[in-house]
Amino acid sequence: MTVMQRVFWRIAVPGNLLWILLWAFNLPGALCICLFMLPFTAIGLYDLFRSPHTLNRLYPVVAYLRYALEYIRPEIRQYFIASNTDERPFNREMRNLVYSRAKGQQDTLAFGSELDMLETGFMSLQHSILPVEAKEDSARVIVGNEQCSKPYSASRLNVSALSFGALSANAIKALNIGAKLGDFAHNTGEGGISIYHQQGGHLIWQIGTGYFGCRSDEGMFDPKQFEQKAAADAIKMIEIKISQGAKPSHGGILPAVKITQEIAAIRGVSTEEDCISPSRHSAFSTPIGLLEFVQQLRQLSTGKPIGFKLCIGKPGEFMAICKAMLETGIYPDFITIDGGEGGTGAAPMEFTNRLGMLCIEATHFVHNSLVGAGLRDKVKIISSGKTASGYEVLEKIAVGADMVNAARTMMFALGCVQSLTCNTNKCPTGVATQDPARSRALDVKLKSVRVYNYHKATVKSFWDLLGALGLDSPELLSPEHLFQRMDDGTSKSFADINPSLEKGQLLTNDAPDQFLKPWRLASSQHF
Repeated sequence: MTVMQRVFWRIAVPGNLLWILLWAFNLPGALCICLFMLPFTAIGLYDLFRSPHTLNRLYPVVAYLRYALEYIRPEIRQYFIASNTDERPFNREMRNLVYSRAKGQQDTLAFGSELDMLETGFMSLQHSILPVEAKEDSARVIVGNEQCSKPYSASRLNVSALSFGALSANAIKALNIGAKLGDFAHNTGEGGISIYHQQGGHLIWQIGTGYFGCRSDEGMFDPKQFEQKAAADAIKMIEIKISQGAKPSHGGILPAVKITQEIAAIRGVSTEEDCISPSRHSAFSTPIGLLEFVQQLRQLSTGKPIGFKLCIGKPGEFMAICKAMLETGIYPDFITIDGGEGGTGAAPMEFTNRLGMLCIEATHFVHNSLVGAGLRDKVKIISSGKTASGYEVLEKIAVGADMVNAARTMMFALGCVQSLTCNTNKCPTGVATQDPARSRALDVKLKSVRVYNYHKATVKSFWDLLGALGLDSPELLSPEHLFQRMDDGTSKSFADINPSLEKGQLLTNDAPDQFLKPWRLASSQHF
């Protein structure tokens, strides 16, 4: 059918019929219908001759129905089609758990588990006939080795890195007030310290590759700015961000649509283009350089705990840092491990989907590398990556972490509905947006209490699970307590699947090949 034939049958004929009705019967109704059809006639003519979309040229006007349905497809799937355990990254069961605990509502499950317990890879725990109560003196972790003069007593669960810019001002305020109420720490994210971070909660100041908050005009690290800001009493720990799980080896991304004048002033960037942090630090380029930077920040902050965050990629590169610790005698106070399943406000799909070791595997590897190098007693490990319940906290501590961070589930406690629009500035709940009309709807007083409630209930769940295993302290947890379903239908402990190292074993060159091979290749002189 030619273009003119399509015009005739789809537009001209219906339009002429209406005019015939109008002329023959002199009906006001026909005139109304005709006037109603005129815009559709105009749209149809545009679609046929000018539209850049093939579908519109072939199916003028009606093709917009497809676009409308496609636009609301995520909501239709989320609310009407997906089961409680289908969605990613957090399914409905996990989200509902966070919502219930944040609101102080019933969080129990009826009628049995909806999870497939026979699925390969399913993780479980073996309980004890004689459950116990955990000791209160193990509820917190002291971060800071002998090189640190101002150690910090941290909660087992804290708020992971969430920047002002990625999140709204009200969201940051609610998180910080919630941290104050529950006496846990709030990581600032790499976007710098805003006034909204300073609501009385303890802060972990994150320094990224863009050095926001301590940045020179040329984009380099500015020691004087850092020293001045690090003196704030609210800042309890300082974290150097090397990489994050959702986009390792890629700088942070804040779309220009979310950069206000206030954010630009805090970060020292322009409002006219995306704020993209460099993919690597300019303050150091070698393992030894990293530790020297750790020492510099420790001195400038007058002895506060200094650590770094990274997502594990090549194992030998982390082992190179371990060798640099041995050679220099400089030890970070903590290391934060992010997993490839971690979240972010904006990242290239390939980086999010294909890079980074999973959090539980990376935590186990880092713990054993430090043990094998005889360094584990110097460094605390924080595990960060997809934590929703007390089980995820226990799982990460069992494989080697001392503490756990959570970000997206803290956002759920604020009201996030996982609309997956963080990078558009159109967050429907006012959490991940800089749109004043949207962010104003977030009630800071109410949401801060919900953050506090969620933290409290999740930590309690962790202690309850610990006691169910017959253990009274997290220090007694080990990989032997985790069990994984295998292809043959049997379950094996995580320890049987993933070998562990004894203290100093790497130094004697007597270790399993998966550890010894990258250790031999590692050098403190380069990554």
